Amino acid sequence: MMLKEQNMEIKRSSSYLYLVCLVAALGGFLFGFDTAVISGTISLVKNDFGLDAVSEGWFVSCALLGCIIGVVISGKLSDKFGRKIVLILSALLFLASALGCMYAASFTSLIVFRLIGGIGIGVASMVSPLYISEFAPSRLRGTMVSLYQLALTIGIVTAYFTNAYLASHQIDLFSGNHAEKIFSAEVWRAMLGLGAVPALIFLISLFLVPESPRWLLSRGRTDLASKILIKIDGETAARKELDAFAAQETASEDRSLSTLFKPVYRKALWIGLLLPFLSQVCGINAVIYYGPRILEQAGFTLNNALGGQVTIGLVNVVFTFVAIFTVDKWGRKPLLYIGVGGAVVSLIIIGLLFQLGVISGPWILIFILAFIACFAFSFGPVCWVVIGEIFPNGIRGKAMSLATLTLWIGNFFVGQLTPIMLQGLGSSWTFWIFAICCSPALYLTWKLIPETKGRSLEEIDAHWQRSYQQNKHTN
Repeated sequence: MMLKEQNMEIKRSSSYLYLVCLVAALGGFLFGFDTAVISGTISLVKNDFGLDAVSEGWFVSCALLGCIIGVVISGKLSDKFGRKIVLILSALLFLASALGCMYAASFTSLIVFRLIGGIGIGVASMVSPLYISEFAPSRLRGTMVSLYQLALTIGIVTAYFTNAYLASHQIDLFSGNHAEKIFSAEVWRAMLGLGAVPALIFLISLFLVPESPRWLLSRGRTDLASKILIKIDGETAARKELDAFAAQETASEDRSLSTLFKPVYRKALWIGLLLPFLSQVCGINAVIYYGPRILEQAGFTLNNALGGQVTIGLVNVVFTFVAIFTVDKWGRKPLLYIGVGGAVVSLIIIGLLFQLGVISGPWILIFILAFIACFAFSFGPVCWVVIGEIFPNGIRGKAMSLATLTLWIGNFFVGQLTPIMLQGLGSSWTFWIFAICCSPALYLTWKLIPETKGRSLEEIDAHWQRSYQQNKHTN
């Protein structure tokens, strides 16, 4: 039976495409909220439990260790059971973590629930952009995946707002028993516990979205996949996607991760390993995690520092819209060149300002905001777009798991080492080290990353095949 006859009642729906991608992007919101909420709790938890620098770093980075575990398990699980069911698992982990942290009886139990939340973040950080990459049509894939980064930044700024509000209203907000302890005496519990609300919304919404059409195709469920593809982008585009997928499946039946280590995919492997790692060691999460401390060192009081952190979050959101509106028009490489270059310059200047003692006035905050803006329209969204595009269909889940793992390894080291660097090396050298670590991304963009704007996932895979054959004949 022809595709048209099978699906003659199905109509293309742009609203359906956006709604499904927005639901998947809620994983990014939870990722951002959990990442940023910690910044307002560090000094409070440190005082309540009497933490030293190492324990403080462990409080921040233990969730990142959980993220690494989540990423490791999510690739195989999502390839075997589907993207949707694994996202549901991540939502359940987020919910358990938020409630557990709010009622944690000891520092040890707090660490355990932070680890559980970290596993949820790791799963969502890999599967959410993977799902969107496979769901969105080629012409809008960059925009749709950037929605994930937008949701992530909104999650960050929401955490900053709720932290700032709770910190300033903690005395008279609630009274009596547990409520007083959570919302007043130990307000960090309320800060962490509020994550249960978006986690519950994410969990319920996931039951309303379909499975990834490309995962369905990989399992031979062509009829259901074709219905979803038609609803996303129309019958003509759906037929083209189905034909391209069938041709690629015929050409390559190997679904093991060893495929990624073949010479044909060597460049994709290096991009997948290095781009996410570099996006973290540039220092973005040092600003997110330890922003209040950095701003306090620049002369801000704690409340003003938290207010400055809210400003950082808002700039992060606003400049992510630059990527949403330009990534499918300008392409991935131009955004990386401009954004990474601007980030390196901003980091160098921040280090100089600390070194020269220029800590009065707005200059430190201005260049931190410039760094955040450059990251927000380049490294942040484009990293997720690129790693969601460059791997072959049969192993995309496992390959993205490997790529996202390097992101969280970089994130773990930044979270663990930043307080030690700030204490031992000072702010100047901390930011200069971040600038040095950020710089190789410019070379990576120039030398290895192809322009993937407007190409289908199958066309990108064909690019690696052609490039390999050309190099083989040249050599």
